[in-house]
Amino acid sequence: MKLAATLFVGLFAFFSGSLPEDKITVKGSDTMVILAQRWAESFMSWHKGVIIEVTGGGSGQGIAALINGSADICNASRPMNAEEKNEMKKRYGTSGIEIKCAMDGISLYVNESNPVKELTVAQVRGIFTGVIKNWRQVGGLDMSINLYGRESISGTYVFFQEHILHDAPLSPTLKVMPGTAMIVTAVANDIPGIGYGGVAYARGIKELSVRTDSISVGYAPTFENITSGKYPVSRFLYMYMRKNPSGVLKQYVDWILSSQGQEIVIDIGYFPIY
Repeated sequence: MKLAATLFVGLFAFFSGSLPEDKITVKGSDTMVILAQRWAESFMSWHKGVIIEVTGGGSGQGIAALINGSADICNASRPMNAEEKNEMKKRYGTSGIEIKCAMDGISLYVNESNPVKELTVAQVRGIFTGVIKNWRQVGGLDMSINLYGRESISGTYVFFQEHILHDAPLSPTLKVMPGTAMIVTAVANDIPGIGYGGVAYARGIKELSVRTDSISVGYAPTFENITSGKYPVSRFLYMYMRKNPSGVLKQYVDWILSSQGQEIVIDIGYFPIY
């Protein structure tokens, strides 16, 4: 089951006897869905006339929903590509509005029993393309490596493919999971397992440090290392809209970018943009 959450404020009508004045529909990145949920809950608690619906499903689905008009905000863990921007422009005369709203690092998850502590980018590429098949090849125990990854509609998948694998084909043995939480659960229960995903999901597993090459220092996906750019697998998280927001939508976006909204970014386990 996809890691997805839809928020409703039906209790508003129960307590106030009236319908909400404004509604915002948010769809997209599973990486961001917990963060988006918390943003929505907090904003609605102070704006009783607003209803915000948040749904995951992947960055690709969120962008498609934005283009077809069924979402006001698309959350994406990757930038929109040229084809998506062209389709947006055909329909609305604009390539869309891109807003960076948080920072993230792609963590490499392994089982807590795995003695390996760090890998180079090249080793990670070798593992996920199937060139490296045994943990012994990277200083670990003599056991075959089990791979877990995201589906192709995921922004995390796209980022990993482009920045780590350089678009090389994934190993056919990789088990595709529909959400990052499922990858974490799988690795937590599989000693030879390895997966990847956002840092905020790293619970009950071990995160590996990553080295740019064999002679560089390895860095863990911490606040300091990600915001300074030392961690080699860092990225921005985005919100997309069809045009410059106005009204309650602008208020919501401005609030997300404010210190209050960015404190929630930190609380969830991602990194602020200020």
